[in-house]
Amino acid sequence: MKKILTLLVLTTQLLFAQNGFEQGNALYQKGNYQEAITSYENVLKTKKHSADLYFNLGNCYYKLNKVAPAIYNYERALLLNPNDAEIQNNLKFAQKLQIDDIKETQEVGFNKLIHDFTSTFHYNTWAGITVGLAVLFLLFFVGYYFAELTVSKRLLFFGMFLAVFVMVLSILSALFEKSHWENDQPAIVFAEIAPVKSEPKSDTPDAFVLHEGTKVQIQENLDSWMKIRLADGTEGWIEKNNVKKLK
Repeated sequence: MKKILTLLVLTTQLLFAQNGFEQGNALYQKGNYQEAITSYENVLKTKKHSADLYFNLGNCYYKLNKVAPAIYNYERALLLNPNDAEIQNNLKFAQKLQIDDIKETQEVGFNKLIHDFTSTFHYNTWAGITVGLAVLFLLFFVGYYFAELTVSKRLLFFGMFLAVFVMVLSILSALFEKSHWENDQPAIVFAEIAPVKSEPKSDTPDAFVLHEGTKVQIQENLDSWMKIRLADGTEGWIEKNNVKKLK
């Protein structure tokens, strides 16, 4: 009985979320952007997340010239679908509304080469590849065990070796990418004007000022303060209520 009730609740939530999403789309087409936002955010309250949902929310906020929420939702959409060209394009348009013009410092060196390789796939995808390679290794091993021809045994042995090598590489890639994902703590400035301090103290003079829509990396948390780093490497302390985490 409990399983049936759980299934009914899940089905009802799914239908509600789908109806809310479609209603939001209809409102957006009519130009009722604020009403569409309400409809989309009601879907989010049901814990139903998707790149399309965040993308549409970003479009609504962009139409209303609300910089921070637009960028925030486009960034959330990219987290779920990082290779979507349309999301990337709309994010660039939204970023043009920002006041802060921060030049990104390009990462160089061996770490960049590693990350460029491991970021090809999500760490869960790397894990799936590892499982597939383990199965392949098992098949090669079975073939090697039962093979009678010397040539076949050599080829299968080489296949086993290659499968193990690539499997280890896949495991390391998954671990590296997971570590990078966990250490990556982006946030968007939501306050119209957000002072950044050199120390986590209100009476400390402002080191610089940020404006809504700027993306930062959270480095540390201390009471009501966050230590942040900008794309150009500049660091400082900002009050937590001035930013909103993307993860």
